[in-house]
Amino acid sequence: MANHLKKLVSCVILDLDGTLLNTDGIVSEVLKGFLGKYGKQWDGREAKRIVGKTPLEAAEAVVEEYGLPCGKDEFLAELYPVFSAQVCNIKPLPGANRLLKHLSDHGVPMALASNSPKKNIESKISYHQGWTNYFSVIVGGDEVTTGKPSPEIFLEAAKRLKTEPSSCLVIEDSIPGVTAGKAAGMEVVAVPSIPKQTHLYTSADEVINSLLDLQPEKWGLPSFEDWIEGTLPTDPWYIGGPVIKGFGRGSKVLGIPTANLSAEGLSSLLSDHPSGVYFGWAGLSTRGVYKMVMSIGWNPYFNNTEKTIEPWLLHEFNEDFYGEELRLVIVGYIRPEVNFPSLESLIAKIHEDRRIAERALDLPLYSKHKDDPYLTKPLHKECNNS
Repeated sequence: MANHLKKLVSCVILDLDGTLLNTDGIVSEVLKGFLGKYGKQWDGREAKRIVGKTPLEAAEAVVEEYGLPCGKDEFLAELYPVFSAQVCNIKPLPGANRLLKHLSDHGVPMALASNSPKKNIESKISYHQGWTNYFSVIVGGDEVTTGKPSPEIFLEAAKRLKTEPSSCLVIEDSIPGVTAGKAAGMEVVAVPSIPKQTHLYTSADEVINSLLDLQPEKWGLPSFEDWIEGTLPTDPWYIGGPVIKGFGRGSKVLGIPTANLSAEGLSSLLSDHPSGVYFGWAGLSTRGVYKMVMSIGWNPYFNNTEKTIEPWLLHEFNEDFYGEELRLVIVGYIRPEVNFPSLESLIAKIHEDRRIAERALDLPLYSKHKDDPYLTKPLHKECNNS
């Protein structure tokens, strides 16, 4: 790794909303309900304008864009209690718990620096085990004169950590946050929270797809040691539904049977998991259980506008299985979604993913999930019993 080493750091300063916590989903739900009262529909188009802003700036952007008959202060006053009631439901983003525990276990000093008021930050992290103890410093937007993109909040965090700004690594999801970190003279890793916007983060020192892809050793920090034969174990998660495309166009090109599932009704699950390549076990209602590698994302080569799920069943099939019930147990992660210059390079990478998944699924850690009763219990029976 030495030849890939970037600038050495000794402390990590993290943003909270959109970086460690999946706040966007709760914000969208609250805004949908609120705007509905005014006969407006939240369509997410303002997401780009509110990411990384102070609450007042975000309120101003929404009021302006939707032409609401209220001021930003009134908007915020009405919205805040509704949002506060949902704070306990905000989930950590994938890789957040893993990263915080790893840095804490290795004695790396950490600070939180967010445009939110400090009491809001403390409230949000109180719902997550261990988080309050992970951070030796917390700086809220109400403790500085100006929020991000001003560097003040990060400089204040470094001061309280008793370290030089140049020794700090900032991890951020928003452009204002990245701008602030660079203006403070710090190294910055961007984890964009808005899809397909990576090209806008050119000032960051590195842009990664999710916290699962962070390599701390690049910055002189202790490396993760939980990767196993090119795979990262995850808590099992489950998807089920009828196959909407089976052994179709993709299968004939790739030589691996595709079993596309409809993304309808899975929006919250898709927002909980970053785009990338995963693997696990697939159960087809009439055929049995098979090894499976799966992509979640926009498939940049085909430039999809919607996030899709494409499981590939690692087995020889000679016929379609459209409409059949498919159940998936996802047990691990392989890599982030990337763009490929040609179809040939995409196919080569998918076959490499297949080899990694096939080998890994023979390990006891993963093979035990082949017997998960979820894979063979028919969906319609479960529905009838509920």
